[in-house]
Amino acid sequence: MPHSSQDQSAEPEMSTGQKRGASGALQLGPRKKPTTQDPLVHHGRHFGRAVHAFCNVQTLITNGLMFMGDESNEGLTAADRKEYAVFRELLRMVPGLEARLMASAEEAMVHIADLIQKGANGARADDTKGMKSAVVDWITPKGQALNPHIPRNVKSGRGFNHERTGALLCPAGLDWGNSEIKSKLESGQIQAAGDQWPVLLYANYTYDAEDPWNGLLRSGLLVSAFKHIFTSPSSVDQEPKATRSGNARIHGMRFVTKASIAYVATQVRFALTSAQVFSRTDLVTDSERFYDSILELLDDPQEKGEVDQLLTWWNRQVFPLYSDIERFPSKNSALARIRQKRMQYMEGEAHAQ
Repeated sequence: MPHSSQDQSAEPEMSTGQKRGASGALQLGPRKKPTTQDPLVHHGRHFGRAVHAFCNVQTLITNGLMFMGDESNEGLTAADRKEYAVFRELLRMVPGLEARLMASAEEAMVHIADLIQKGANGARADDTKGMKSAVVDWITPKGQALNPHIPRNVKSGRGFNHERTGALLCPAGLDWGNSEIKSKLESGQIQAAGDQWPVLLYANYTYDAEDPWNGLLRSGLLVSAFKHIFTSPSSVDQEPKATRSGNARIHGMRFVTKASIAYVATQVRFALTSAQVFSRTDLVTDSERFYDSILELLDDPQEKGEVDQLLTWWNRQVFPLYSDIERFPSKNSALARIRQKRMQYMEGEAHAQ
């Protein structure tokens, strides 16, 4: 604010044609120009959340186009086939992308990949920021307070430094109630690798060593996080509504994906740690290995029965219109009667010919 000995309420003199300076607090000011986001960035955000969180999009596109050129795909390894499946899903997700890539020079192709990567990275950063605050509310018992208090925007007091977050992050199979185990986790003598899954993934945070699938990836904490990211933050404590316009609805997502479950689990786990910056190469949080290990299990053909049950459970939790049961018209309903009359008419037409 400019300093002057003159009356501050006085209107500054303006010569003819001179533009007024910055508008004051009691003026609406110039209208901001609307910013537009490239559609590829928009699709990239959903790609990172629902298809693959940590992939290098430029490499994915380069290899994917190479795989497309080999129609037999006989020489592809299991890893190549998995990568190609992710590429095909990207093409399916982004309208016109395949034709655009086929017609693009290398420079344009790099630009396309950069925009999709920007969306994926941006969504992950936004979700990490939002989860940092929200997770504190979810792990605080209703009507009670955490002791010691965990600030919503500070991470230094989390991880194995706090009783509540430490108990949730404790690897399944280890006893957080054992003082020696707890001490070693706090000091770092025991490092929880990415494929040592924490009990927070389990329903009621209870792990059964005799039945390790029991309750896996069904915790209330994960459901809250999924709703926060894919439906809307306000939907966490409410019944799901088909009319809610969250990220899932915006992108036409009508059922969960394996990658979306792994993504949510990764975000929750990181939010509970004391790590300040989300980094795929951080060997302490080991987030990329954690994410990949969950996806590896969910993609294992030998686990298909358990995985199908898990996906059905998730869809019922977060998508109110989802049904895995074939629905027939109610008996004696108008719809049933219309279909019956149509069948009678078609049968009459067939006999007449």
